[in-house]
Amino acid sequence: MDLLQSTLKLDDWQKEFLETKGDKILCCGRQIGKSITCGHDAAAWAISHPKKVILMIAPTERQAYALFDKTLRYLIDFWPKNIKKGKHRPTKTKIQLTNGTIIWCLPTGISGIGIRFLTVHRLYVDEASRIPQEVWDAVTPMLLTTGGDSILLSTPFGTDNHYHEVWANKDNAYKSYTRFHYSSHEIISKRPICETWTEAQRVKALEHLESEQLRMSSLVYAQEYLGQPMHNLRQVFPDKLIQKCMKAQRRDRIYPNRRYYLGVDIARMGEDESTFEIIDRTDPKHLIHVENMITKKTLTTDSARHIIHLDKLYNFKQIFVDDGGMGVGVFDMLLDEEATRRKTVAINNMARPLDREEKQKKKIIKEDIYNNLVAIMERGEIFLLDDPEIFQSLKSVQFEIVNGKTKYFGNYTHIAEGLIRAAWCVKDKALNIYIY
Repeated sequence: MDLLQSTLKLDDWQKEFLETKGDKILCCGRQIGKSITCGHDAAAWAISHPKKVILMIAPTERQAYALFDKTLRYLIDFWPKNIKKGKHRPTKTKIQLTNGTIIWCLPTGISGIGIRFLTVHRLYVDEASRIPQEVWDAVTPMLLTTGGDSILLSTPFGTDNHYHEVWANKDNAYKSYTRFHYSSHEIISKRPICETWTEAQRVKALEHLESEQLRMSSLVYAQEYLGQPMHNLRQVFPDKLIQKCMKAQRRDRIYPNRRYYLGVDIARMGEDESTFEIIDRTDPKHLIHVENMITKKTLTTDSARHIIHLDKLYNFKQIFVDDGGMGVGVFDMLLDEEATRRKTVAINNMARPLDREEKQKKKIIKEDIYNNLVAIMERGEIFLLDDPEIFQSLKSVQFEIVNGKTKYFGNYTHIAEGLIRAAWCVKDKALNIYIY
């Protein structure tokens, strides 16, 4: 640990966190370096504790692998000779050290069933507030016989989750935890200037926080950047409701003569992922979620071409697109294409025509679109793909009531945004929209 700290540029809070032994929990704002700190901690602990087992988990495989990769990177930089090579070299899920310690990074899924075989001495949980209760039920017994430590790191996510229970109960079952709380503003303001963090970067980061505070409600800003659990922020889609609907499996081929609908969410400026959600509405009693596609850092023209290609394969009845922000370019290109012109429907909190002469209009608001999917799910009329990424996206959507209006937000909502549009296909008969 001393070697790692003396070689790396760490904030004061990171040094304190690394020096603290036993169970610890970090509740913080975004972008303060918690995952990097966790990678430091795991690498140093693994080197100094032989013949142990470490497990790293996160809500999605991608998040867990990112944490795992940071740990491997530190081991390669500072202790390369301690990493086993040859047939025991690191894989995507396992690092074996010469001292006998093994570091696992395994997908938990929605229930944690795939990791129940392990007995662990140290458990790292990133974005712990988003972990489903069923996963906690699977992982906590792993520490029973070892007396091992749990390290929980997260931005809060309301108050109805196991992470908040641990954070809030200081004097009861979870009194063994050392608690750390830091806001994004606090860390940015105190971070020492060095070759990797300049004064110009600090000023830009503080300006970004100011703009976020103006953009967000006070509750959302408090949760996301001040690291304060807010009980007034609730999930739109409860865990059990999502799990109840996850009954569909990806098909091995595209079946002809089906009623397919596409819901699209185009990545906003500065974001990475666009999503394309396909629903089969042939069965009058059930919507079947047949495909979830994600593209990363693609141009607007590429997204439009992807939709046109999908339409050639599926022959969609309707294509529902958010035409706000970056989506407007995609929407315009779909209107220019003969094959997709009459199928493309903009759903972006807009007044939509109910007849060809546009004499009647009705405001589609975000609440209508979300409530539609919630209602379909509650009635058991949709089968969603059984996929942890889809689960986490739906789970991530929160809402609050501001001046009598429902406001929606989240940090991983792109799949959910595509799904709410695809599920709007149940309104197909009422749409009667003609686009020229």
